[in-house]
Amino acid sequence: MPATAPLDLEAIEADVRRWLERAVIGLNLCPFAKAVYVKQQVRIVISDASTERALLEQLGEELALLRDTPAETVDTTLLVHPLVLGDFLDYNDFLEDADALVEAMALDGVLQVASFHPDYRFADTGADDPGNLTNRAPWPILHPLREDSVERAVAAYPQPDAIIARNIATMRELGFEGVRALLSGESTH
Repeated sequence: MPATAPLDLEAIEADVRRWLERAVIGLNLCPFAKAVYVKQQVRIVISDASTERALLEQLGEELALLRDTPAETVDTTLLVHPLVLGDFLDYNDFLEDADALVEAMALDGVLQVASFHPDYRFADTGADDPGNLTNRAPWPILHPLREDSVERAVAAYPQPDAIIARNIATMRELGFEGVRALLSGESTH
């Protein structure tokens, strides 16, 4: 069996930061992301987990870190896991384990886990629906975040219920090629 190449941690983190800066923040997909990102309160962790069990253990560590760390220091985490759950259906099934872990750690109502994946697909949509791009990232990502941070941000944002519809409309307008060009730095004109 041939040896696998080591992870290029810097390249993976650069991909994630580019996606955050150009899509999530640049397109205002998450109107709350910019404030914590510019304050350097977003923790990006590149996991070397190669099994679901190891990833779940690492997720538990990140949940505990958020529980035990003031939001002013670390408000949220992006747990990027390039070696496991590359298949979206497996990833989607794993989200139940992530939610069960939050509950088992008695963090239900305190923390939640949002999800991003290169092949993200909402229920009742086709794989080619550009609306799915709202939750597509360059790598599979589990995103533990604080519920009180979400609640404060939503309370301060006019018409928070319109965010999802606006994001889907933005992605459908851009389309797959527009998003690819955005993330690669190419001109779309």
